[in-house]
Amino acid sequence: MNKTALITGAAKRVGKAMALHLASQGWNIAIHYNSSEDEARQFCDELHNAYQNQQFEIFKADLNLPDEVEMLVPRVIQKMLGIGLLINNASLFEPSKLSKTSTEFLDRQMNVNFKAPFILSRNFAQTFKNGVIINFVDTRIVTNQSNFAAYSISKKALWEMTKMAALEFGPHIRVNAIAPGLTLPPEEKGEGYLLKLAEKIAMKRPGGLEPILKSLDYILNNDYLTGQLLFCDGGENLGLTK
Repeated sequence: MNKTALITGAAKRVGKAMALHLASQGWNIAIHYNSSEDEARQFCDELHNAYQNQQFEIFKADLNLPDEVEMLVPRVIQKMLGIGLLINNASLFEPSKLSKTSTEFLDRQMNVNFKAPFILSRNFAQTFKNGVIINFVDTRIVTNQSNFAAYSISKKALWEMTKMAALEFGPHIRVNAIAPGLTLPPEEKGEGYLLKLAEKIAMKRPGGLEPILKSLDYILNNDYLTGQLLFCDGGENLGLTK
């Protein structure tokens, strides 16, 4: 398999952690970003300095604009020749009840969280003969809570697409999903925010990044795994304790 990974939203947070983890295993990384150009450039320089025999490039694309998404895989190929791993990590996580969700808001959530992964996965399958696709969904897909209605709907759709793509793209392209739970606090909140939420899940603690990275390794190393969803949520998908 070509050891080049395209990771959306790779300049910060979970995407950055996965990029660094894969780089340490010899992967070349295509770092996608939208508004985080300074972070992307700085991270790319750090990777170049740490792993001088590997290739690292940055690629800007607004995932809310399908025309820009359509060009992302071709642009990566121009600079990096091929892609063996696509990680659809970037997403918009914005609150809104179903009854308060405007059409514009719904479109933005669906474009970034579902349509962009759809386009990238389709283009990947059309272009490459083998590889791995990993879609990031959310533990919320098992509930019907509507406080993040458009977000949850977009992630439910992404999980359904994951299964459909796994069936169609096999055997040479495997498609799986990871559903994080309490991984990192929102940028405007501290660790205490997650600790309070964790009081009601089975494991009683946030997971941090390590479960995500272990799940990434598991998917990559298990070449008979496709169409599956790994919950990295400390049991949150089982429901909340009293």
